[in-house]
Amino acid sequence: MPGGRSASPPTPCWLGAAAAAQQSVDADEPSGLAEAIETVKCFMPRDRMQAQYRRRLLAFAARHPDALHRSCEAGHLTASAWVVNHDATRALVLLHAKIGRWLQPGGHADGESSLWGVALREATEETGIDGLEVWAEPVDVDVHLFVNRRHPEPSHLHFDVRYVVRCPPDASSHPNHESDALRWVTSDQLTDADLGLDASTRRLARYGFRVARAVIGSRQPAKR
Repeated sequence: MPGGRSASPPTPCWLGAAAAAQQSVDADEPSGLAEAIETVKCFMPRDRMQAQYRRRLLAFAARHPDALHRSCEAGHLTASAWVVNHDATRALVLLHAKIGRWLQPGGHADGESSLWGVALREATEETGIDGLEVWAEPVDVDVHLFVNRRHPEPSHLHFDVRYVVRCPPDASSHPNHESDALRWVTSDQLTDADLGLDASTRRLARYGFRVARAVIGSRQPAKR
C-alpha cells in the first residue's frame, strides 16, 4: 500500500519507539482511515459496552472520512494508554489539566492511522518516561463526550481506542503541561474516592491490568 502501511494490524507483541518511528504519517492518504478501521474491526469485545462502542466507532468512521482529524467537529478518533510498571503491579494516571480529573494518558490521532503508535506517543509525552513499550492489540474501545471546562471549545465526541503500555524497570515519570500531577495506583485503589475514576477508566484499568499481566507472564518479546 502507499506509504508502506500494512492493511492489517501488526501481530500482537510489545512495540517500542523505533517500531513506531517506522510508521509513515500522511494525513491525506486515503488508506489511513481504512487501517484504523481495520484495527477496530479486528478488536474482539470482551463485554457488552465494548461491543456497543465498537459498533458506534465503525458507524461514525463510515460516515466521516475525516474521522482521524480534529477538523471533524462532530468527533474524531483518539488513542489512549493504560501505563503499567514493568511487572504490571501498578499503573500511572494523570490529573488532566483541561478537565481537572484523574485519567489515563491519551490524545488525538491527528491523521495518524497507527493507533498503537498514537497511544505510545501520548504516553511518552505525558509521562516523560523513556523506553515505553506498547502492546499492539487494543484492550478497550470507548466513546465519550469531551467537554473542555477551561477553554471555549465546542463539546465533541472522542472515539477512543485503548492500549496497554509498559514502563522499563526503574522508570522515572515527569509530567508535562497537559497534567497537573501524576500518580501510581494499584488495582485495589481504582475505586478510591479521592481518585474519582469514572466507569470508563475503571473498565480500561480492569482489562489493561489483566492483559498486561497475562502477556508479561507469557514472556512475550519486544520489538524495538
